[in-house]
Amino acid sequence: MSGCEEYFDDVAGQWDSMRTEFFSENVRIKACDRAKVGQGDSAADIGAGTGFLTEELLKRGVCVTAVDSSENMLGQLKAKFANIKGFECRVGDAENLPLEAESFDAVLANMCLHHVENPSAAISEMAESLKAGGRLVITDLDEHSSEFLLNEHHDRWAGFKRSDISDWFRSAGLENVEITDMDEICSAESCCGKGRSEVTIFMAYGIKPFPANG
Repeated sequence: MSGCEEYFDDVAGQWDSMRTEFFSENVRIKACDRAKVGQGDSAADIGAGTGFLTEELLKRGVCVTAVDSSENMLGQLKAKFANIKGFECRVGDAENLPLEAESFDAVLANMCLHHVENPSAAISEMAESLKAGGRLVITDLDEHSSEFLLNEHHDRWAGFKRSDISDWFRSAGLENVEITDMDEICSAESCCGKGRSEVTIFMAYGIKPFPANG
């Protein structure tokens, strides 16, 4: 188990309260709005954690497959939504998703990408699981210099350049790619007295094209 997975297993029981200190509910509302999903649509929530995005998607009548590498996180998620029709959990990594190709109307990932070893591979995996015309929406941190996030929160990446995200979306075969400012902030206080971090959040969007002969 990696340090990142161990960290999330350890904090799973407290994650819902911890998360409220980091960013607002507006993040999931804006992400789901951009994904344009509603009643009867299918969506995958990658790096689902305890269900921040999943909860909003289920409220909109979306059938959700939640994926996370932490079994403890998924345990918390199952306890909330296990009896809801159209919901399931799968254990897996973003770079090797346990999802069928061309299966979802939308794939979403919130604050997942900066925890994965190979972000471009993760984006390609997410794009592969989309149906033609499906939308990929990723919300994550802009590039920053807060070292304590890497050490205390086990982030693998200190945010991202938006130009890199755009390149990775296009390399995954997505079209109509847009990287926009969410007008939201991710805030965190160091538990070791190393200050406070406030990082802007971007939203990345792309569409899987229909085949040329389709």
